[in-house]
Amino acid sequence: MVRSATTVGVLAAAISVAVTSATGQVRDAVYRGTLVCDKLPFSAGKGREAIEVTISGSTIRYSHVVRLRGVPETVPEQGKGTLAGQDIELHGSWKSGDRQYEAKYSGSFVRRHVDLKGTQTWTDGGKMFTRACAGTVKRPLRVFLPRDKK
Repeated sequence: MVRSATTVGVLAAAISVAVTSATGQVRDAVYRGTLVCDKLPFSAGKGREAIEVTISGSTIRYSHVVRLRGVPETVPEQGKGTLAGQDIELHGSWKSGDRQYEAKYSGSFVRRHVDLKGTQTWTDGGKMFTRACAGTVKRPLRVFLPRDKK
């Protein structure tokens, strides 16, 4: 059997589209995990709080619990993200009274999880602090994801 370059090109394009579509569908999920951040001068210790990242098509949103003195703050850190191939970047912020911060986290997908690393740049009473954060978010196994209704 003789295959022309056009036939091979069409087959390669079809396979690429199928793989890209399947990857996009599997990524659409709620990823949950924990983010651990260094201690701040005014916090009780290291922060170890829940983070939830929701991916739906090209829309990425996240929410992260903020706890300074043992009690969760009423407003969580919230932000948006971007996805480029296997890489994800999250940008968000939090504010309560005269305390606020800007957050940036990034990581790469490995199967169904992402190891995130980033920083929070805090402003408290005119002083600035930066602390490092790291953690992992994971999506449920594919069998537990909602199915498309046809």
